[in-house]
Amino acid sequence: MIDPADSRFRSVFGRAPEALVRAPGRINLIGEHVDYLDGLVMPAAIDRGIEAAAAKIEAPEVRVWTTLVGESERPHLISLNELTIRSGKDSWLNYLIGVLAMLREAGVESPGFEIALTADLPTGAGLSSSAALETVTALVVEALTGIEQDPVDRALLCQKAEHEFAGVPCGIMDQLAVGASRAGHALMIDCRDHSLKPVPIPRGIALVVADSRVKHALGDSEYRNRREDCETAAGILGVSALRDATLDQVGAKADALGDRLFRRARHAVTEIERVREFAIALENANFPAIGRIMRTGHDSIRDDFEVSCEELDFLVDAAYDFGSERGLIGARMTGGGFGGSTVNLVREDATEVFADHLSSTYLQKFGHPPSLFATHAADGARIVSLS
Repeated sequence: MIDPADSRFRSVFGRAPEALVRAPGRINLIGEHVDYLDGLVMPAAIDRGIEAAAAKIEAPEVRVWTTLVGESERPHLISLNELTIRSGKDSWLNYLIGVLAMLREAGVESPGFEIALTADLPTGAGLSSSAALETVTALVVEALTGIEQDPVDRALLCQKAEHEFAGVPCGIMDQLAVGASRAGHALMIDCRDHSLKPVPIPRGIALVVADSRVKHALGDSEYRNRREDCETAAGILGVSALRDATLDQVGAKADALGDRLFRRARHAVTEIERVREFAIALENANFPAIGRIMRTGHDSIRDDFEVSCEELDFLVDAAYDFGSERGLIGARMTGGGFGGSTVNLVREDATEVFADHLSSTYLQKFGHPPSLFATHAADGARIVSLS
């Protein structure tokens, strides 16, 4: 259960907040590492997220109290006159600073404000805590200024903040999923034109997230290397992005691509097609097809894109060992990889037994259990209350 931000704000700052805002995390059902290739993706917001309570002050600064990186002893200060990149233990503030800087660039001057941030969303678990933090910051400024943004414009602004201030060359999926999802639905996103199509998730399905507790840092060189590989492959294939390539084109250029770039391109082309197939399978409640597509997607991200790890592979294998006859529908890693979580679609009546199975087998293998929770597809970010 999330620690209420409004009560924390009152205890820290000694007054009532003017705005309460919430932004969820997200899981990605299919479409991994193709959002920055103009591809198709299918994430869903979840019922865990980041909550913010805020109120204006006269001083040109932001006073940030949080439990996100350990409970603050005193508020962290951000000068609105000096929105520069932080390093070291304060580098997490770059997600807020970047949004404030991008809003200023867009003509929106933030007032000074005090803010309390709380969360029940784990960081470093591949659940888009960074996009949730960016989005909640943008919504706080919207609430305090009365200047509203379209969800797509807000997502693009937050993406730019992550590029320029956090140094992560992410695609648009996370910010759009966090900001525009609909309860009970996956969100099919065309990352080229930013069009959105909610796809209903069949009733009776639970989403079980298994955090491997292996932490990843998407700002490291491996994420950037994958993106550069894909850009190089697109150049060899003569397309602007791998979204425009076909599997036949990739095969015809196999020698020119070489083994590594061939596999990167093959993952991208087949993964985008898997998103199309997955949408049809969801709409038709075709559980065998859902399971097959998720399994194939994980194998591709493991073998061709090489961003999985031993712990994630073990969790996926253990899920399929549980079996469809006992209630598994499908499983795969979710997020950027190099650690993080798997997402598992399970019959609701099998959720508890499935979670026990994953926990016990993982504990036996690695000496500690994964962090498990059941969730559902939730609404995107919103201003909860405004006084």
